[in-house]
Amino acid sequence: MIQFLLNQRLISTNKAASTTLLDFIRYEENLRGTKIGCREGDCGACTVLIGSLKAGKVEYISATSCLTPLANAQGKHIVTVEGTNLPDTLNQAQQAMVDCSGTQCGFCTPGFVNSMSGFALTCEDATVEKAISAIDGNICRCTGYKSIERAAVKLTEKLETKDQKNPLEWLVAHAFIPEYFLQIPDRLAQIQTAYATTGAVAVGGGTDLYVQKHDQLHEMDLDYLFDKKELNGITFSGNTCILKSSVTVTELMENETLLQAIPNWYHYLKLLSSTPIRNIATIAGNIANGSPIGDFTIILLAMKAQLILTNKTNNSRQVALKDFYLGYKTFDKKTDEIISQIEFEVPNHGTRFHFEKVCKRQYLDIASVNSAATIATNGNTITEARLSMGGVGPIPKYLAETAQFLVGKELNTATVKEAETILQTELSPISDARGTEAYKRLLGRQLFLAHFLTLFPETFTMEDLI
Repeated sequence: MIQFLLNQRLISTNKAASTTLLDFIRYEENLRGTKIGCREGDCGACTVLIGSLKAGKVEYISATSCLTPLANAQGKHIVTVEGTNLPDTLNQAQQAMVDCSGTQCGFCTPGFVNSMSGFALTCEDATVEKAISAIDGNICRCTGYKSIERAAVKLTEKLETKDQKNPLEWLVAHAFIPEYFLQIPDRLAQIQTAYATTGAVAVGGGTDLYVQKHDQLHEMDLDYLFDKKELNGITFSGNTCILKSSVTVTELMENETLLQAIPNWYHYLKLLSSTPIRNIATIAGNIANGSPIGDFTIILLAMKAQLILTNKTNNSRQVALKDFYLGYKTFDKKTDEIISQIEFEVPNHGTRFHFEKVCKRQYLDIASVNSAATIATNGNTITEARLSMGGVGPIPKYLAETAQFLVGKELNTATVKEAETILQTELSPISDARGTEAYKRLLGRQLFLAHFLTLFPETFTMEDLI
């Protein structure tokens, strides 16, 4: 049995664990406010809130229910738009949308309302920027967004006096959420919080697998890893960051140690998908998907990442990420192995990191070409270089020859231009829907130069390198 709270009700079901939360909500529980749109996590029409009990408090995230396995709802509070309704009036998110004319056809509205309600539940320092970020996974085809942005601004203004000591009580008293939320922590404490499985196919957040194999998943023997305690957590040993495989992009994005160690870390990771996807997408899943343009794979390649692979008998081995990809969607990984741990080097004094991504939209899109660089210097000499690039070959590319050339060289324009010539010999892009071969080679050049312009503004100008 899978047990969880759906709005106010306790759900106990033996429905297939591979069923998406979206299908269960609509077809088993007849809650039709959660809409079916793209089924790929892009539109946000199916957005729900997922609350997990941690240290006696419930922490909520927004998530796309179309990509969430039912098993990952075990022991949690699932909130649909119906679950945010107040008895006699609109809640504050709904009222803001009405006051600002934020809805026309209404198809996307439940997703926006849920995302805004989630922002109200989680924000500690309400700002307009954070409010708009909270709805970055929701697409509207009618309003042109400005009216919805105005609704987000209005909601933010009402949250400025939120009581952080007793946030739930304050939110209930000020009509942001219904009163039953106050009982959720005690009710979740009575539910078993783990769903034990040992299937053949491992699935974490599901954001890749449920896009690629939605129809086949019901026939698969799945092992749900998302909430297994042994596969969660971020720790540090010296300047090495150690991730368990179920760590999400959001968890890594908001880690205080990384935010302090890597300038622009938050803004780099904002380029990766949308908030509801980042909340449930795992780092290991991004690696195991094997996409030639996987954003986190490109970032970790430039951070000298190592993978720990563990099989069903608990035997482990270590593989460098740069050696993990043998060909397109082909890995140095046995069938019964999972990525149980990821280790990477955090840039320290004298080491600089930079990530670049070009796509048709700045946010919420798959890259045409992406690239990352870690460069260490001693005075004006490059002592270490690690470079990676995606979208320029069948696998995420570690630019070994270019990096090797740079080591020991003087940091100047001639060095960078000669290195870019070597870079082009390592690229093998093809023409496809995201651009021609020539265009991708041009992007590769521009992103490579952008690393140096950004990391060493005291040394290079645009005129020097272009």
